[in-house]
Amino acid sequence: MNNDANSPSAVRRIIDAIADLRAGRPLDGPTIRGVVDDYLAGRVTDYQMSAWLATVACTGLRPDETAALAMAYVDSGRRLTHPGVGRVVDKHSTGGVGDKVSLFVVPVVAACGVPVVKVSGRGLGFMGGTVDKLESLAGLRLDLSAGEVADALKAVGMVITGQSDEVVPGDRATYALRDVTGTVDSMPLIAASVMSKKIATGADAVVLDVKCGEGALVPDLDAARTLARLMIDIGRAAGVECQAVLTDMNRPLGRAVGNAAEVREAISALQGDIVPGYHEVCRQVAVLMVSLGRPNLSTGACEELVEHAVASGAALRILRRWVEYQGGDIAQIDDPDLLPSGRHEAVVRATEDGWVTGIGPTEIGKAALWLGAGRFQHEAPLDHGAAVLLDRQVGERVAAGEPLARLVWNDGRPDEAEKAVRAAFRVGRQPPEEINPVLDVVNVN
Repeated sequence: MNNDANSPSAVRRIIDAIADLRAGRPLDGPTIRGVVDDYLAGRVTDYQMSAWLATVACTGLRPDETAALAMAYVDSGRRLTHPGVGRVVDKHSTGGVGDKVSLFVVPVVAACGVPVVKVSGRGLGFMGGTVDKLESLAGLRLDLSAGEVADALKAVGMVITGQSDEVVPGDRATYALRDVTGTVDSMPLIAASVMSKKIATGADAVVLDVKCGEGALVPDLDAARTLARLMIDIGRAAGVECQAVLTDMNRPLGRAVGNAAEVREAISALQGDIVPGYHEVCRQVAVLMVSLGRPNLSTGACEELVEHAVASGAALRILRRWVEYQGGDIAQIDDPDLLPSGRHEAVVRATEDGWVTGIGPTEIGKAALWLGAGRFQHEAPLDHGAAVLLDRQVGERVAAGEPLARLVWNDGRPDEAEKAVRAAFRVGRQPPEEINPVLDVVNVN
């Protein structure tokens, strides 16, 4: 195989594929697989692959082309199997500001007797991803080999790891480019990336948390439903049972936005603290995961298992065992105050009395980015201690001079972050209408 960059045949293939997309001509599976394989092998350059991704983002892909891209990612590496452990369940969120759902539901579902394997990525856009958040835990290994994934699942009942060269390396390579090329919110690229990981990691069933609204990759409920159905169809074709829950992202999820701060909030929730908004989404996702993993149980029985996993402390014990198994510092689980935090703190105070009627998630995400919690450039370092901590959420009263949010940072730009936070908060004379953050459940299998 020729691994030289700019291999003539590879360059011709990707240029032709770009031209076909622009002209509205269909791409067949071998062409899509060839584009992925060529990039992974170094036969085309970053800028050539970026052009292809940008063209996909502009023109879209047909459902069969999206499925072909997902399977090209799957076939670029190993497809894991998990014999002897039962029905394995996974989950994925399309991401949002303050989205720490995985940190809660994975240990909860494992504590309900359902094995969970989750391969997670880094952040897309201005927020850290699950791997970024978990790297707040000192020593935690998130680069497990396929064999280590299987061992961890048998030993603990759950495993979370980052993408590796063994599993969906084609997705891993293009995922990094999407973060810096303006192609994060392309629906076919989202669907192919998400489902390739779910299929390749050997899950029997998957719950998809598809977020919609101002702070999500898809803007509205109709788009979220379309994306959910696209991903469910890809999973079904590959033999993976899927359900999707559509959730609101017109406000940050929970009160903590920032890597270590979100781990701290998830631990608090596992200890039984009810965080409005976050609690409802986590509970729905966890119940769906348990129902897929234990299909003989009624919905009520699954709900009782989820509640007991938290109330009994079983879920927190599973999290602790998992962190220890993968080399992390369990002292930070036992005492979350040991997690990283910024040296500096500033309070953003209200300028008027009233009710918080809205908090723009995009502006809060930008504030966290200015503080160092996200990346302006691919592979730039994160400040795991940087955070925006919301003292008020939507629907809560505030008086002039009282805190709206706190900014925590080390070497960030608090002046820019404060501007963004002030732009995010909307205060009115009347309380807003209550909105259930769980908007719908989609199952088209």
